[in-house]
Amino acid sequence: MDGEILERVYQENLEERIIAYLAETENITLEKAMDIYYSSSLANKIHLGAEGIQYLDYKVLAQILHETEEELFG
Repeated sequence: MDGEILERVYQENLEERIIAYLAETENITLEKAMDIYYSSSLANKIHLGAEGIQYLDYKVLAQILHETEEELFG
């Protein structure tokens, strides 16, 4: 596997972990957690690899999402 494929797989797994963690900690459905995540600017930053943010722990990323885009949780 080349590096680009590995990076894509890593990113997909990261997104799955963030979504599952949001659903668990916020006591919401996976569908709602997906809506929140994919409508966030954090998802875009992770997708673009902005500032290496995609290498942070998924729990930290979920916390950042909640703190910086709390309007998505309303």
